[in-house]
Amino acid sequence: MRLDKFLKVSRLIKRRTLAKEVADKGRITVNGQVAKAGTDLKVGDQLVVRFGHKLVTVTVDQLKETSKKEEAAMMYTIVKEETLSEEQ
Repeated sequence: MRLDKFLKVSRLIKRRTLAKEVADKGRITVNGQVAKAGTDLKVGDQLVVRFGHKLVTVTVDQLKETSKKEEAAMMYTIVKEETLSEEQ
């Protein structure tokens, strides 16, 4: 599944166009590699997403084409969340 679609379906990012923008700016890594919106994800991949001054690390648990709001959080596990200092 494409990275931008996973971010939207899992509701980590609300809109797919926004997910594409964030990925194309180099603010997402998959298994330590900078990822683009079209990067293919697999179960077990680790994503690090930069939201402003926050880094969120998640592990992909499931890949679904669609999900209900209640099921979306089951698609990933949050490994850690950290706040970035102003210099970064």
